[in-house]
Amino acid sequence: MAKRIVESFLDDIDGSDADGTTRFALDGTNYEIDLSGPNREKLEKALAPFITKARAVRAERTVRGRRGLSSRTVSRERATEIRRWAKAQGLPVSERGRIAATVVEQYEAAH
Repeated sequence: MAKRIVESFLDDIDGSDADGTTRFALDGTNYEIDLSGPNREKLEKALAPFITKARAVRAERTVRGRRGLSSRTVSRERATEIRRWAKAQGLPVSERGRIAATVVEQYEAAH
């Protein structure tokens, strides 16, 4: 038995068949809307005077991982204390290197 599943998008403005999803941003908020060709053209035409005068900017990157110091950074002395506590609790912790965030959170919750 064969099955065909068809997903179609409807224009969020008038309910007609949409050609695709249009994404845009304003004041730091990202938006997306499903539009047919004519409604996308209307949006582009409405924004054109502003876009031609605006400056393009790169999207701001969010800080993730260990790219910089954060409030979660553990000092050497504190790391020794956390490792000692984790071992006493039977938690797996390495002798050197980064301490798992879950272990640090458990330590903080206990103290």
